[in-house]
Amino acid sequence: MSQESEHGKWTVSSSDDESAGEQTKREMPSTSLLQQTGQEKGPGYPCSEARKAAHKRKASPLEHSDGSFPQEVAPAQKQKPSQEGLGWCLSSSDDDDEDDLKERRGKGGAAAGVGQEESCAPKGTLSNHKLPPSHKTTEPSDRVQDAWDLLNGRNPFRFFLTKVKGIKPKYNSGSLHIKDILSPLFGTLVSSAQFNYCIDVEWLVKQYPKEFRDKPLLIIHGEKRESKAALHEEAHPYKNVRLCQAKLDIAFGTHHTKMMLLHYEEGLRVVIHTSNLIDDDWYQKTQGIWLSPLYPKLPLGAAESAGESRTNFKCDLISYLRSYGSPTLNEWVEIIKQHDLSETRVYLLGSTPGRYQGSEKEKWGHLRLRKLLKEHATQLPDQHSWPVIGQFSSIGSLGADQSKWLCSEFRDSLISLGNNTKTLTNHDVPVHLVLLAYYLLLF
Repeated sequence: MSQESEHGKWTVSSSDDESAGEQTKREMPSTSLLQQTGQEKGPGYPCSEARKAAHKRKASPLEHSDGSFPQEVAPAQKQKPSQEGLGWCLSSSDDDDEDDLKERRGKGGAAAGVGQEESCAPKGTLSNHKLPPSHKTTEPSDRVQDAWDLLNGRNPFRFFLTKVKGIKPKYNSGSLHIKDILSPLFGTLVSSAQFNYCIDVEWLVKQYPKEFRDKPLLIIHGEKRESKAALHEEAHPYKNVRLCQAKLDIAFGTHHTKMMLLHYEEGLRVVIHTSNLIDDDWYQKTQGIWLSPLYPKLPLGAAESAGESRTNFKCDLISYLRSYGSPTLNEWVEIIKQHDLSETRVYLLGSTPGRYQGSEKEKWGHLRLRKLLKEHATQLPDQHSWPVIGQFSSIGSLGADQSKWLCSEFRDSLISLGNNTKTLTNHDVPVHLVLLAYYLLLF
């Protein structure tokens, strides 16, 4: 089997169109296959070659300049870290008994579904600065309240960075781990949806607190063929997990959306972030997180347009979910309709494959960004001297030369500031591209 097919390289065709007989004839990537061929054991989840290489680098970290290796605690000596000064360390499922996790696994089929979600009435509208009494945690009450206040009052745009393991607590101040996001502190979970590119199902389930691990979990992915089969096999033991494939019938298309939809008894929360759902991305990398307020449920009989924000976030989020064309995601559209998203203070920028004409072109991607910058940004002194800096880990075609797309369409979108922005020539604003390599530096 070629390397491209082993790691799920995107093609126009889809495994959904293949017969069951053809599918069973295909080889499936697995740990045992890698071991049998003499290769080093890699991650047990479908993913790109770059991610598998990063896993190997993590196992063999770079040396210090003096030739020494970083000191790490051996697995047998691992102790539960002190909570003092961390503030956000609200759960410790890393220390959970593996047998406890196995007990939560079911014995259903690979596509085992979940029961219909129960409609849970909110327990009451939550104020922005008062910790709900139902959110129990073992943390000291003053520390929990401080964390709640930080989320709701001291960060108006609600942007956070991820925790980095192995550094002093003061450098993680105000940062979040996925376990913090999924903690009971932020709501009593009813169900959740996880959108991502690279997913380790077993690791993901373990990030949920024990009391939430049996709750319905929908995973939206873009895997095809062997990678899709491997993901289904990985999710097979968890009867509460459903999989939803994003249809990408274009060559080299990838599903890179990284988003969480968290449905609580108390309301709804949306999380948009930059991390894959694998340990490597939450270990010693700095990632970004936008965490929405807790959206309360609207009164029964509320108008279709109720609960919209000044940024049109609710409508844009629903449009994005509908672009998948999935009946499963329509269930989440109905949940979103029932909630008040009016407190949102950010705009949603989505990207979805397709060909668009007229005003439809400004709904997605960098043309959507251009429209928002023209409508809401203002001109600034010396803005013509600001460079455009793009960071990426992989990239497709930039055009035959720089004038075809990169330094015309793309740059024009990023330098748009206000409706009266002076049109700049192709050489007025420099463009710098930064390749993000997956190297791990330990100090």
